[in-house]
Amino acid sequence: MSFNENAIIIDGVSKCFQVYENPVRRLKQFIVPKVDRVVGRESRAYHEDFWALKDVSFVLPKGETMGIVGRNGSGKSTLLQIIAGTLTPTSGNVTVNGRVAALLELGAGFNNDFSGLENVYLNASLMGLTREETESRLDDILSFADIGHFIHSPVRSYSSGMLVRLAFAVQAQIEPEVLIVDEALAVGDAKFQAKCFARLKKLKQNGTSILFVSHATEQIVTHCDRALLLDGGITQECGAPREVINRYLDILFGKKRDNDSTRADVDKQIALAAKGEEERLERETDLETAAEGNTESHRRLNSVFDERPHYNPSEYRWGDKAAEIYDYHFEQDGQAFPGIFEPKLPINFLFKVICHDYIFRPIFGFAIKTKEGVTIYNTNSEWQAVSIVEEAKPDQSFIVSVTLPNLLFEGDYFVSVGIASSNTQGEIIPHDRRYDSIHLPVGPVGTFTGLADLNARIKLENG
Repeated sequence: MSFNENAIIIDGVSKCFQVYENPVRRLKQFIVPKVDRVVGRESRAYHEDFWALKDVSFVLPKGETMGIVGRNGSGKSTLLQIIAGTLTPTSGNVTVNGRVAALLELGAGFNNDFSGLENVYLNASLMGLTREETESRLDDILSFADIGHFIHSPVRSYSSGMLVRLAFAVQAQIEPEVLIVDEALAVGDAKFQAKCFARLKKLKQNGTSILFVSHATEQIVTHCDRALLLDGGITQECGAPREVINRYLDILFGKKRDNDSTRADVDKQIALAAKGEEERLERETDLETAAEGNTESHRRLNSVFDERPHYNPSEYRWGDKAAEIYDYHFEQDGQAFPGIFEPKLPINFLFKVICHDYIFRPIFGFAIKTKEGVTIYNTNSEWQAVSIVEEAKPDQSFIVSVTLPNLLFEGDYFVSVGIASSNTQGEIIPHDRRYDSIHLPVGPVGTFTGLADLNARIKLENG
């Protein structure tokens, strides 16, 4: 792909912030090194380096949408500010082709003492539009924002929803080459969000490249061509949205971490946790050895699942291995593992689980997604108040049965299964999660379109 076909090129971008414990150390950093240079003394640093981004690289082609995901403090906003030009990277190169419009912080670029209308002209001028160009777009901007007479009131009186309406209306109506949206749509109501996504789709069709940050994973897989996962300022995954979101969920729920701690503590925590990690690995090895019983039995468990029809070798699997999902079975209309599942005929599905450790109140889950990764249905035994045991023991096995009415539209779907538990703090502990592990092809339907049959019935009468 040539340079001109790319809207954004990020090459090895890193960003370091200097963090001071208190104002006194900041003052010392300003004064003492200068004195040290005068007297010929070696200087010391009074700050700690905090790397918000570390060697991030990606390319966004023109006319595509990239979703950026990550936990709070992962570096998403820092990256967007660098692309928007409001921050300078410590190292690396950033190339942006075309005019950039950015919705970063709520109310950014607005003067609180100006009216909404005055801020429209202010924002447009900052984007390089003349007053005449702004006036030619004004009706569309005001119609999209839909805040009525408040357009003449100072923005300091606006709610967060009104602010984002006006900000998005301005940025989207000027049709930039690159549009950056940093979680701004999260404060809008459902109707406004639908209008925004329709506008984003139109901008994309007209060649605008979009960077979109959201914690709503369904929005990422629905609206993005590719996705980037950041954690600790480092790229963890970049590629197809479904694969990136699976990895994100792994990090979010599969790796225990104190969400209140800052990333500035991470390097220290790594050193302190090294010994504990070694002990954990030893315990895992002991568990695996105990669970094997005899080697042949353990191999058989591991091999059955991926030998079944419809198994997806590109599944995403993770968990702490305290339990294992080792087999599954489909049946429809008396036929085991049909090549294509008939619509509107019930499907009987089961999967088998064996425990390798004590598990308190096990939770068994089941989900169906489209091939793009959009969740159609997700449930678990806890939500349905189905329980068979308070505490599962090592070598105890379970058969989880699910009956589906199969109201899906024609197409390809993927089944995810899992076993987890919750600790005394209410945290979910994944033991074995097999995302998109089973392919579910559904045959043609002639009575509706969409994703699922809602059993709507049309009735006609003479008027």
